[in-house]
This record gives sequence, structure tokens and C-alpha cells, in this order.
Amino acid sequence: MIAVLSPAKTLDLETPLPGGAATEPRFAADAARLAKAAARLTPAALRRLMHISPALAKLNADRFKAFDTAAAPSATRPALFTFAGDVYAGLRGPEMDTATRDFAQDHVRLLSGLYGVLRPLDAMQPYRLEMGIDFGVGRAKTLYAFWGDRIAGALADDLAGHSDATLINLASVEYFGAVKVAKLPARVLAIDFRDNHDGNLRFNTFVAKRARGAMARFLCEQRLDRPDGLKEFAEDGYRFVASGSDDDRWLFVRKAKSAAQ
Repeated sequence: MIAVLSPAKTLDLETPLPGGAATEPRFAADAARLAKAAARLTPAALRRLMHISPALAKLNADRFKAFDTAAAPSATRPALFTFAGDVYAGLRGPEMDTATRDFAQDHVRLLSGLYGVLRPLDAMQPYRLEMGIDFGVGRAKTLYAFWGDRIAGALADDLAGHSDATLINLASVEYFGAVKVAKLPARVLAIDFRDNHDGNLRFNTFVAKRARGAMARFLCEQRLDRPDGLKEFAEDGYRFVASGSDDDRWLFVRKAKSAAQ
């Protein structure tokens, strides 16, 4: 069983790293090719493409220009300790002990516009390149076209070593759209987090993102190899709702909190 998460726009480049060697991304050459193409764009072009501020556009233009296929270890960080934001506030990667990190390395994958798919301890360079933007290389006009079915192929290869070949979808629609599900010889189980507002179930983006990361952490802390164990997840008041779930989608609901809470 493997859970997939989206990456984050926010990066943590300051928190001291724990010991241990980083691993190499499997699509490092493809990442370098994309970074080289992005390095040809001006900050103004990046600003229009990504709908970001001039300062962020300049920062990321500089990062693409500095991208190095033979980067020194000091210029990279393991993805688990680099991505920040709501999902990663729930995952709390820097707080994991060694055994939990090792389990995450085998049971969690991070989807990426630049790197395709990353293991938690894969060394990455700072970047911003959302999967859904209109950017590609060569005949591929989008990142979805660039990655094709290779992300699904990598996930299928990883799942082949598991006793239960289930892919737990904890990613956003934008990023999971890069996974060609038809190419996966595996069950795909989507997790849906909802807030109950007096009987109306609503999607709370901030809380649901955090819950996705928290569920991935729960999977690793509990050393889960089969989906049924996820039904015990109860972070932030969420509970599994069997009556609203089926074989392809599991529903977790919590009572909506008031503004005062």
C-alpha cells in the first residue's frame, strides 16, 4: 500500500536536517530538462504563467537558472523536510523518528510537476512548478503530456513490492490528474474529508489538506500495510463514515467547528 500526496508551493529551506543520507530522484534527468526549459523564461513570463508576484517570479527564475544536475548535497534537501504548507503541517516530517521515516520512504510518494514523483528522502532542489500550468517541453505542451504514463509506471513498480497493491489517493485533483489510473494494476482508493454543517457536508480546503498529511503520517506511525487500518484515523475530529463510503472512495467527516473554536 502506498499513499500519494501533492507537493507544496511553500518550501522550508532553514530547518536543520536530521542525519541520514538522501536518495536520488528517479526522474532527475527529466527534472533537469524541465528546469533548463524554465530557465529560458523571463521573470515576467514566469509571473504570467504561474500567476505569482514579481518577487516570486524573480526568485524562481533565479532558482531555475541555478538548477544543477550535479548539485552539491548542500544545495539540496530531502523532499520530506523541504515541502511545507498545510499538507506538510499534518505530515510533520521533521518530527518523524528514523523508523517512521524509513516506513514513509516505502509507503508514501510525493507527486511533483518538476520531479514527477518523489520518495520522501529524495534530494530535491528548490523550485516552483505546478502540475496544472500550461508549460511543457518539445511536443508536450503541458506537464501532464510531458509525464504521460511514467508517473503511473513508477507507482506501479513501487506497488509491486507490497503485499497489498492499493494506492491511497491523498493528493489534489490537479496532481492526481497526472497519474494515469488505467495504467495502474492496482486498486485506487480516494479519501474524502468533509465538515458536517448541520447535515450539510462541505469541503474545508485548509483542514482537509492538513488531514491528508496527517493520514499519511498515521499510516506510517501505525506501520499500516492494508487500507482497513486507515478506518481508525481520528485526527482533528474526523471519523470514518461507512454509510457514505464505497470501494473506491472512503468518507471521513468531522463536526464543523464554529468561528469561536
